[in-house]
Amino acid sequence: MIEIKVQNIVASTTFAEKLDLDVIAQSLEDAEYEPEQFPGLVYRLSNPKTATLLFTSGKANCTGAKNVEDVRKTVDIIADKLKKLGVDVYKNPEIIIQNIVSTADLEGELNLTETATGLGLENVEYEPEQFPGLVYRIKEPKVAMLLFSSGKIVCAGARSTEDASKAVENLSEELNSLGLLH
Repeated sequence: MIEIKVQNIVASTTFAEKLDLDVIAQSLEDAEYEPEQFPGLVYRLSNPKTATLLFTSGKANCTGAKNVEDVRKTVDIIADKLKKLGVDVYKNPEIIIQNIVSTADLEGELNLTETATGLGLENVEYEPEQFPGLVYRIKEPKVAMLLFSSGKIVCAGARSTEDASKAVENLSEELNSLGLLH
């Protein structure tokens, strides 16, 4: 079993029917809000280390968490802070995982030119003069893998850590069966 390491989780939620970002920006220390630059308010937490974008629609995107528990903690902390400001926050806002980015080491080296051919050029993007890695798109689970000659990989687009693990295991098996992992 290849160990994957979650680097970032992007999740979305809805805190309320609407948010007054001007009031929130003035009331919460560490809130960054420049509506002429970007329509969302950025709120960073140090524990867990995350950044959350809040929008007037009441919707929010949380980034930076390394596990789902930290996403839940972040949402709970922000919900509590919003309640203290008098915002009518939804009870137990639903959290939807949008993207999990993880890394892994296949413990072998890859010849990326051979790998591109072996995996099938219709699912591969490989332009070594542009980027030193190969991009391999997998349909099930639907993820994109960045493969490097060192055998290190980045898996992006998974919606669960199980999907990320499954994608990495499937890739490893495919590369081994094709004799591409040295």
